[in-house]
Amino acid sequence: MEEDEEEVLGFLDKVLEDEDVFDNEMDLDCTFTPVGFRTFKGDVEKGLEMKKLVLSGFLASEEIYINQLEALLLPMKPLKATATTSKPVLTVEQIDTIFFMIQDIFEIHKEFYDALSPNIQQWDEKVTVGHLFQKLASQLGVYKAFVDNYKVAVETAEKCSQANSQFQKISENLKVKGPKESKDCTTSATMEALLYKPIDRVTRSTLVLHDLLKHTPKDHPDFPLLQDALRISQNFLSSINEEIDPRRTAVTTPKGEVRQLVKDGFLVEVSEGTRKLRHVFLFTDLLLCAKMKKTAVGRHQQYECKWYIPLADLSFQTLDDSDSLPHVQTLPEHEIEEMKIKISSIKNEIQKEKKAQKAQSRNVDRLRKKMNEQESCLLLYSPTIPFRIHNKHGKSCLFLLSSDYERSEWRETIQKLQKKDLQACVLSSVELQVLTGSCFKLRTVHNIPVTSNKDDEESPGLNGFLHVIVHKATGFKESANLYCTLEVDSFGYFVSKAKTRVFRDTTEPQWNEEFEIELEGSQCLRILCYEKCYDKSKLNKDDNEIVDKIMGKGQVQLDPQTVQSKNWHMDVIEMNGIKVEFSMKFTSRDLSLKRTPSKKQSGVFGVKISVVTKRERSKVPYIVRQCIEEVEKRGIDEVGIYRISGVATDIQALKAAFDANTKDILMMLSDMDINAIAGTLKLYFRELPEPLLTDRLYPAFMEGIALSDPAAKENCMMHLLRSLPDPNLITFLTLLEHLKRVAEKEPVNKMSLHNLATVFGPTLLRPSESESSKAHITLASDIWSHDVMAQVQVLLYYLQHPPISFAELKKNTLYFSTDV
Repeated sequence: MEEDEEEVLGFLDKVLEDEDVFDNEMDLDCTFTPVGFRTFKGDVEKGLEMKKLVLSGFLASEEIYINQLEALLLPMKPLKATATTSKPVLTVEQIDTIFFMIQDIFEIHKEFYDALSPNIQQWDEKVTVGHLFQKLASQLGVYKAFVDNYKVAVETAEKCSQANSQFQKISENLKVKGPKESKDCTTSATMEALLYKPIDRVTRSTLVLHDLLKHTPKDHPDFPLLQDALRISQNFLSSINEEIDPRRTAVTTPKGEVRQLVKDGFLVEVSEGTRKLRHVFLFTDLLLCAKMKKTAVGRHQQYECKWYIPLADLSFQTLDDSDSLPHVQTLPEHEIEEMKIKISSIKNEIQKEKKAQKAQSRNVDRLRKKMNEQESCLLLYSPTIPFRIHNKHGKSCLFLLSSDYERSEWRETIQKLQKKDLQACVLSSVELQVLTGSCFKLRTVHNIPVTSNKDDEESPGLNGFLHVIVHKATGFKESANLYCTLEVDSFGYFVSKAKTRVFRDTTEPQWNEEFEIELEGSQCLRILCYEKCYDKSKLNKDDNEIVDKIMGKGQVQLDPQTVQSKNWHMDVIEMNGIKVEFSMKFTSRDLSLKRTPSKKQSGVFGVKISVVTKRERSKVPYIVRQCIEEVEKRGIDEVGIYRISGVATDIQALKAAFDANTKDILMMLSDMDINAIAGTLKLYFRELPEPLLTDRLYPAFMEGIALSDPAAKENCMMHLLRSLPDPNLITFLTLLEHLKRVAEKEPVNKMSLHNLATVFGPTLLRPSESESSKAHITLASDIWSHDVMAQVQVLLYYLQHPPISFAELKKNTLYFSTDV
């Protein structure tokens, strides 16, 4: 037995025989950049050649990656052999934890490499590789298991190194073979560095898939397969939170470890009541808040440190009752909306310049500069959710974020880092200068998230309606009251758009609820899963009165080519061990708002308003009166009423009940979720054969709202109301007064007149199809087009107007001079 032990330990020593220890850790990954690439005959030939170059570079890096995994596996067998002896280096449990899933990942990539290599060696236009990438992406579940175990693996390896000098020797000097052409050139790497490689690999593979798709013709058999592989990879990346980033600084932490950048982003800091856009960097042991320094033209941009807090001194303590948030600069809602109008208008100008082939760089640059100013301002003033951090030594900092998702992400990442044995640190002025100077190279978020900083080729996002069914969630360990919210990005920040009902006291909620979400240049859908808290004593000022606990969160990219199909597309988001199943499909704005008159004259949906009121012998349709009454009875305090989507199946049930004139409609209304009732009212107006303010008067409304003289505008806008048929006018005035009452509760429901005008304007006022095609109004590429904003402004004008009486309107005999 002792001879066996000696033999095994001898093998372990052999692993360490090579004396070539590098002073600086080398980056073993390589990227392939074609130098001096010539233009090829024809785009297809050029694309195929570029595709081959991308694949060749990826294959070379795959070889290095396989060698790195092999280097990790090399000591595993002898370590396992010693584990059952009287002198174990590590226990079996420790070995299984440290080397968890490495063998599986190695085999997956070895198989992939062996299959891909011959395809590149025998390259021609018929070669297909998409199936290989699709298979690789389908095996990402192995990576999920590795990522979930990663932190424990690194911590176990560190503890074992401290406890066992022989393992420390092994883990600090693993030998990695070089590529075949390098004639046995080996490099040294630490176990910690190699354990990070699988996490880094998924990101690199995703970037390669982007490049391959760029150089693959859409009619090539590879295109749909690569697209599917990219979708799976992107969703996987969205579902995991990378804990460590490989980028490093020259500064070490108090414990002598290399300080690493974990996360960074642009946040709005409140300083002396003023909003400031800051770039915040989270390192393994401290949080640093920086601003971009103004530098001379041609010089490299630099950061200036505003402050830093060691993570050992940082806390998220809640505010005392006596304490409160400082006064924060805010902009009126209408100014925020006006910024959006300006941004959309400038976007349209830029597009016109390009289409007309007048894109002189000076003119386009001037427009881009104007757009950048507006977008930066919007980014600065739109966030409202407070995120406060405290320093044990008295400093308190307040940031404003755009969504609960973002706040939760920052808080969770900081709390994970704080679980380690952190020591407080004080940086000398030189160290601080070096660290701040390195921020520019280290940053993972390279530009402020505004359109003007994006490439022209980047997706402008989706404009229209996203239909989402939230099916169910699994993975909860204890019963709880659970619900989900849905967020989408709009103009650079995220907005909450829908909320499921609370599923009480369960570990497996099954919502099966469908929502229709309006998209405004959106590129990402986020799903947050909450546990509902009914204990009002837990109200938390610092959390903006949100007391519900986030159980999990995840996001998916809204890839236009994947989403824009007529069929439902099913997906799963993994979040902290919880899985949420959902389906989605996209409808363009034009298609969704296309009015199709009902062929039947029974029912109320899709039937002319004059027919319905005549049949009912009423001035305002029954459906409008009942929905308004119910919203005012129990929905006027609901946050986001009319903005938050109701469950589509509930809305359809109410629609069917109103159409059939069901006797128990009042009972249904009293039991139904209030957002579904609000959604039913919006659907009724959307499905009218023509908009409430009529096709005929649309051009005149557009001209009237554009008038600059207040008296002329007043005269015109009132005359246009008088020109409406009586059922339309009375219904409009009824809705108007209702929306004003909703807006009176804005401090509670967060719905201003401007919010309500944005929701209802484009539904009540739309051009006829003939007018639309004549004027080329409906641009699917930009929901916030000039006309949509004008529609919002028309409704806003009437909402901001003193009360308008039907009788007074009809008495007034002043007429606008233009024939409408």
